[in-house]
Amino acid sequence: MKKIILSLALVSFLWSCKPTATTVKNDVDVTIDLVNVKDDKVMVTVVPPTITSETTTFMIPKTVPGTYSEDDYGRFIENVKAFDAKGNGLSVAKLDENTYKISNAKSLAKVTYWVNDTFDTETGGHFSGQSEDVFSPAGTNIKVGENFMLNTHGFVGYFADKTETPYRLTVQHPANLLGVSAMTDTDMRDTSDVFYTSRYATLVENPIMYSKPDFTTFMIDDMEIIISVYSPTGKYTAKDITPNMENMMKAQKRFLGKMNTTKKYAILLYLSDVKANDAKGFGALEHPTSTTVVMPEMMGLEMLQEQLKDVVSHEFFHIVTPLTVHSNEIQYFDFNKPQMSEHLWMYEGVTEYFANLFQVNQGLIDEEEFFQRMAQKIVQSKQMNDNMSFTKMSKNVFYQPYKDQYINVYQKGALIAMCVDIIIRENSNGERGILDLMNKLSKEYGTSKAFKDSELFTKITELTYPEVGAFLEKYVAGETPINYDEFFAKMGVTEATYEKTGNPFLKGQTPYITVDPATKEIKVLPGIELNEFMKTLGLQNDDKILAVNGTNYNLDNIYDLVMSSMSWKDGDEMTFKINRNGKDLELKGKAVMPKETAEGYKATDASKNALREAWLKG
Repeated sequence: MKKIILSLALVSFLWSCKPTATTVKNDVDVTIDLVNVKDDKVMVTVVPPTITSETTTFMIPKTVPGTYSEDDYGRFIENVKAFDAKGNGLSVAKLDENTYKISNAKSLAKVTYWVNDTFDTETGGHFSGQSEDVFSPAGTNIKVGENFMLNTHGFVGYFADKTETPYRLTVQHPANLLGVSAMTDTDMRDTSDVFYTSRYATLVENPIMYSKPDFTTFMIDDMEIIISVYSPTGKYTAKDITPNMENMMKAQKRFLGKMNTTKKYAILLYLSDVKANDAKGFGALEHPTSTTVVMPEMMGLEMLQEQLKDVVSHEFFHIVTPLTVHSNEIQYFDFNKPQMSEHLWMYEGVTEYFANLFQVNQGLIDEEEFFQRMAQKIVQSKQMNDNMSFTKMSKNVFYQPYKDQYINVYQKGALIAMCVDIIIRENSNGERGILDLMNKLSKEYGTSKAFKDSELFTKITELTYPEVGAFLEKYVAGETPINYDEFFAKMGVTEATYEKTGNPFLKGQTPYITVDPATKEIKVLPGIELNEFMKTLGLQNDDKILAVNGTNYNLDNIYDLVMSSMSWKDGDEMTFKINRNGKDLELKGKAVMPKETAEGYKATDASKNALREAWLKG
């Protein structure tokens, strides 16, 4: 807030000085009109700062931090026009999907354009960077009278040489919709919000969600948390979500200790109606003081809470990196010609590792569950290119063959962090770990000081041990696959098998059911060995599944059936309506969930108990 106030004070000072007869304007004024929506589009008006060149370039972001994909937000912009102070049109030339050249720029008084939302265009769920769809949490929504998801990079553009200029954002909105953001609204009217940021990147870092008021707030030490929920059918409210979220975030704060970089944090939860033309990319996107989350509304509350625990905790831990600890590429992010950093293993990997480690550290999961999660990451990481240099992949993540490997930042990236943690614990006799390293790095750099990519490994080695530097060079910069058993053994942990609950309709990626495209009916596959769930209930090969627990299902909502099944438990009362050989039948019984055997790890060496305890609980 001090930085913003100082910027505004400086602008006021410049205005009042009037060194010449010409008024110098040093900020960008943006107005987003959410009241007069036309054809599912909203009007945006941008008033530029004083421009002294004959031409200027107006740009919409190609990509934004945290997405690692080229999304071309300019493709959702229409009818870009430029005007002088008298309302006369100026020449506008479209150079590419995201770039407009405006002539007679000294006379430019405003730019206007219409914005389409991204949720309506989505074709299917995906991880960021793996589809032409914009990842929903990084996207936008225009639903008149109900919801506007303003990821500001999808609505607000910038002038090429004015990214460090202060922004004043005015949002005109219906009185019945409340805008929730980590920013502070300086306009007390019910139909207008005004926000100030010190530069364009800060505006992009602050999403706003407008919906009918449904929010909760709570304090964690001196940090205010606000949770806003949009649920299209009203199935869930912020009060349903808050107790688990509050427990989780308090545990995160205990885990982080004194490491804290924000006083206000907003969680904007959009629950999607998967039966409608709505968002389909589920997950979350981090911002320094916010998280935008998109989840399917039809998900059961318990499963929704579990998913939120994992994805929101991941995003919240981004306050450590890249918010606090980051490279020049992050500090001076170019929204249209981005230079990527080599260190996604840290930005995403350490963050994902913390999102799992804090849960065992704070007793939210047990040791066995933590080992199972790491084992699953090993399996998933080995399905990717395990010989690829992680730093090279990070630097070139927009391009093939590296682009397809991006998802490995959440698997191998987390495992890299785990190995670094283990090396530090071993060398310090359990006294320090990777959290201590990140704390030291945050003191060395911080939010306003970036490191050079090429110098990070040297700095980490200086703050830890030579063994850490050697590991990073060999396994992160290098192309050598990691032998995880070697690192687990340092903590007295060895390979083991464990039993886990499977899904009634899937075994891994292999389905037990299919769909007849002619009739849209769901049926049990012929000629396959049925699992315990199906056998106990009395299902047979070729049975057509018409309804489950009173809900009719077919091709149109088979996704709902599979998602619903993920929350079923042993002993649940089940009723299946089926058709067998042309005859309708009703099958009733208690669920017996299928069990699967998987490879994992367990503690076996008692001599390492103290070291292992320090690793997981220290």
